[in-house]
Amino acid sequence: MEIRREPIGAGGSGSSPSTDHGAGSGAVDPRGLRVKGHDSRDLLRGGELLGPTAPAITDNEELERYVHERVLTTTLEKAVAWGRSNSFFPLSFGLACCAMEQFQTAGPRMDIARFGFEAFRASPRQADLIILAGRVSIKMAPIIRRLYDQMLEPKWAISMGACCSSMGVFNNYALVPADKFMPIDVHVPGCPPRPEALMHGILKLRKLVQEDPDAGWRERYGARGTEEIVPGA
Repeated sequence: MEIRREPIGAGGSGSSPSTDHGAGSGAVDPRGLRVKGHDSRDLLRGGELLGPTAPAITDNEELERYVHERVLTTTLEKAVAWGRSNSFFPLSFGLACCAMEQFQTAGPRMDIARFGFEAFRASPRQADLIILAGRVSIKMAPIIRRLYDQMLEPKWAISMGACCSSMGVFNNYALVPADKFMPIDVHVPGCPPRPEALMHGILKLRKLVQEDPDAGWRERYGARGTEEIVPGA
């Protein structure tokens, strides 16, 4: 269906008759709004509807190729996963020095907004990603767990830095690894890791949400364990 608007006669009292379509004073020319029907072949011929560069389609084979080049099909689950993976709402939360590196990802150099993750939320009720940036003490662990439980579903967690992942240089009785009291999806190593490392971890998480995670080092190198296997042994 094509709708085209054209000038109509001037309305109102005292106005002169229109010279466009011959309409009288105050009258509306029915030709002012022209509606013209098109069949499916006219719609695919290009011109005004598809643009001057659109190809003319005359048979079913060309129509199939035209649709194949311009139509993308997917499943609802993949479309939802793609939307979630490109619109994380991280929690405005930091524990120690790793938080300084986390702040830099939202700056102009890293520009985390390129991936749609710049909307840091101040409330766990509005966040679906928590980045544990720093060491976790035993007293802080239940508070972090409460924040995680209050977050929206589905939710994810990133352990940033060696202290949060393996207690790092502060390997003593006062600290606890994050994966001991809450599920962790991605571990980002470093002490502290640079903003580029956190960006790399977030991109890994994005692929995980899209159900296309990268293979671990065991799968990549065919390893069977932590021991070294001598070829031919």
